Amino acid sequence: MPNERGHRPPPEGGYGYNYGGPPGYGYGYGGYGYGDAEGRGQPHRTLQDYLLILRERIWYIVVVFLVIVSSVLVYTLSETKVYQSAATVQILRRDPQIMAVQQVMDNDIRSQEDLNTQIKIIESATIIDRVAKRLVGEDLRAFLAPYEKSTADAAFVTDIIARNRRVVPQRLTLVVAVSYQHPDRFVAAKVANLFVEEYLNHNQRIRAETQSKAVEELQTTVDDQRKKVDELALSLQRYKEKNRTVSLDQRKDIVSESLKAINLEVQRSQIALQNAETRVNQIRDYRARGAELTGLPFISSHQLIAELSQQTAIQKIQIAKLSERYRDKHPTMIEARNAHAQTQRELERTINSVASQIEADYEALAKAHAQRVQELDRLKAESLAVDAAAVEYNQIDRDFRTQDLILQSIAARSRETSMTSNFETRNARVVDQAMASPANRPISPNLTLNLGLGVMGGLGLGLAFAFFVAFIDDRVKSSFDIEGVVGLPLIGIIPEIKRLDLAQKAQIVASNEDRQVAEAFLTLHSSLRLKDESKNAKCILITSTIPGEGKSFTTTNLALTFAQHGERVVVVDCDLRKPNIHKSFRVENLKGVIDICAGQAKIADVVLKNVLPNLDVIPSGGRAKNPTQVLSSKGFEVMISDLRKSYDRVFVDTPPLAAVSDALIVLPLLDGSIFTIYFNKVRRKAAQFGAKKLLEANVPNFGAVLNGLNLAVSGYYYAQYYDKSYKDYYVAPAKGDGLEKEK
Repeated sequence: MPNERGHRPPPEGGYGYNYGGPPGYGYGYGGYGYGDAEGRGQPHRTLQDYLLILRERIWYIVVVFLVIVSSVLVYTLSETKVYQSAATVQILRRDPQIMAVQQVMDNDIRSQEDLNTQIKIIESATIIDRVAKRLVGEDLRAFLAPYEKSTADAAFVTDIIARNRRVVPQRLTLVVAVSYQHPDRFVAAKVANLFVEEYLNHNQRIRAETQSKAVEELQTTVDDQRKKVDELALSLQRYKEKNRTVSLDQRKDIVSESLKAINLEVQRSQIALQNAETRVNQIRDYRARGAELTGLPFISSHQLIAELSQQTAIQKIQIAKLSERYRDKHPTMIEARNAHAQTQRELERTINSVASQIEADYEALAKAHAQRVQELDRLKAESLAVDAAAVEYNQIDRDFRTQDLILQSIAARSRETSMTSNFETRNARVVDQAMASPANRPISPNLTLNLGLGVMGGLGLGLAFAFFVAFIDDRVKSSFDIEGVVGLPLIGIIPEIKRLDLAQKAQIVASNEDRQVAEAFLTLHSSLRLKDESKNAKCILITSTIPGEGKSFTTTNLALTFAQHGERVVVVDCDLRKPNIHKSFRVENLKGVIDICAGQAKIADVVLKNVLPNLDVIPSGGRAKNPTQVLSSKGFEVMISDLRKSYDRVFVDTPPLAAVSDALIVLPLLDGSIFTIYFNKVRRKAAQFGAKKLLEANVPNFGAVLNGLNLAVSGYYYAQYYDKSYKDYYVAPAKGDGLEKEK
């Protein structure tokens, strides 16, 4: 049921998208990849949207592509040809060994770091300087010819060599390619070979210098070490003579054996003493608690105690049997009890005797253990005395042996180094000479590569430029812009109209001068009737973001569409600042809304009846000095209420939202609104701001109408509406062709 202002509650679950307005007033708009009709998805761009962006800006891509490719082609054809020659050298994993001796200089290649070290040596400034010094005479003149210099300083030559030299290790090998680039292919081969030769010579020089220096240092070290060994030998001899330590080792052995034996006895006596102490403590504990000592296993297991305990038990059983036959004073009973008491006393004496023996054994073990401990301490002291006497002797002897071993090792190393210093070994060898096959094809410029890069770069930059232009172009033009950014469902699309004046455009549905536009308004009419909210709405507001978006054009033609379907329709011009409806219908604007709200006239006095069939018009009545007060007055509210009773549909034309707030003042009195957006004119932020205002008014918004679609680019965004295959549906049949009327 409608509420007090004619609003109908939304159906349960709403209408799909909800773009910030009151719950239930969003509208689903399926298709185009912008979410489903039930509003479960969020609007998003699809691949087709991006392809359409590129399609619209294809000439940007073509121009950038041609500029880039042309520039690359001109550069490639004008560039000087450069040749490259390469010599390869194999770096050995280890130096060749003529003798199985350790090398003075370790050149083994054990890891990638070692290989990189050798590569850096090839790239070093030292190698470059030596190569530059070897370029003399005719070689130097050929080298400098491309640079238009007959002579040059060393710095210039080395700089040119460094910039054109390449050292490239071959993957998963120890082979390194040294290449050089030069406009003269023979010079390129010459320099590449010089790099390899100088690298090998450099390593050989470093090895020879290192070995020569090592031989001299080792000989000096041998002489110094021999003096130390002689001094230690004399010191050891003097100590033996002074302290008579010839039999010190034998004495140490005897003391050590005795110490081991007594230590073992101490450990054993300690264990026995601990066991005895444990038994004594248990006996004392039982006596302190008044418990029977037979509860201890080592007491109860004694043979005599076990026999007496068994005898006592048997006697108890006999007394129990006799008590069944005799009384307590009977001689047999008395004799049995006396025998049991005697046995019990004997058991107690035996238990006490065994306990006393255990305590005596404990005292004896404690005394024996103490004696062994004293003996152990004595032997320890004697061992320490022997050790103290041998400390200085052992230190001198150890130093002597250590220094003697060092002397032997250094002397052997000195002899080996002296022998191997005369051997010439290299840690690398040449695999291919560059001069053997000088380059025949230039490596630069590479026409295929440059054109390929130009094509890829031109295409990439063209696409980037097209997307950049699309990014900075923030005007509303696509379904995604309206639904995803502005936040309203798209309910209608009106093509652009040319060569018609204002009044003709405003009545194009009635005149049918443009079939496509007329069909577009019929589609909009159908869209509004698909939803209960818009179908049952009587008072509809139509507005836009900025002037010139066709809100009045949409108002008049949509009203005509409803009128053609048999409904009584009235168009109310509430744009009191710049009225336009009277121009659209070519009627006078003498009286209207302003007069009604001021109480100077009634609706019947100002309404223009049957301007077109089923269509009445209420003009603004001129321009108001205070339009907000007029639209906020009680008279305006009464006017809307009266129009509800008299008409099936009331269409209200209001000023744009971005300029003034007149539409928001009127909107609470109506049943819903339609937002008009002109194609490729209003900016997204502005349209989004206007839509947000409409949604915040707590009045349903039926959606957005895209006006002024340029048919030249309609295929980019709305091919589903304006494909060329539909054109036959929009052409009116000519008279006499038999198609005027179906019978």
